[in-house]
Amino acid sequence: MRMAQLSTTSGVPVATIKYYLREGLLPAGERHGPNQSLYGPEHLRRLSVIRGLLDVGGLSIAAARRVIDAIDSDLGLAHTFDIAQRTVSPEIDRETLTPESVAQVDEVLSGWHVSPENPGRLAAARVLQTFAELGQPDLSGWVPGYAAAALAVAEADLDEVDARDDRESKTEMVVIGTVLGDALFAALRRAAQEHVSSQRYSAPPNP
Repeated sequence: MRMAQLSTTSGVPVATIKYYLREGLLPAGERHGPNQSLYGPEHLRRLSVIRGLLDVGGLSIAAARRVIDAIDSDLGLAHTFDIAQRTVSPEIDRETLTPESVAQVDEVLSGWHVSPENPGRLAAARVLQTFAELGQPDLSGWVPGYAAAALAVAEADLDEVDARDDRESKTEMVVIGTVLGDALFAALRRAAQEHVSSQRYSAPPNP
């Protein structure tokens, strides 16, 4: 299909498609004449991925390019996970974290295979440090529950990756699942909070 048809089918304006091409997010079409290129289903699929990363995942163009490059590379899944995690996570200087907050996290993650620079480990330490600064240092009954839920979510993430048949679809699921999974988990947490709070705190029915 030509670019105009690609635009109509995908719902993405021509100007935006050209921008994605210039930024390296979308692969070039097949040359068909001096000023014409043809596009196929793979371009429609990639446009859907791009819109998901940008609109739902909230990534910048530069961040989206990094994770798309990972999809198109021949990197292993573990390396792709690392790229995806670091792309969607804030950079945290370990020197800004208190030893107490790091120790709290490491106690909860005891037995897990987690590198010292894992962005989740550092982000969790910063959260616990912030709670302590707000006068709520004792989270011993709360954080383990979150860790257990996170482990269950990670199992579900990898089950989805393993269900894919080929490397490209597995890698795409690693990237998209990491980016959009954060949004999905946060959304389901909101729904679950309403459900549980309605069970615990609902006012008794009127007589």
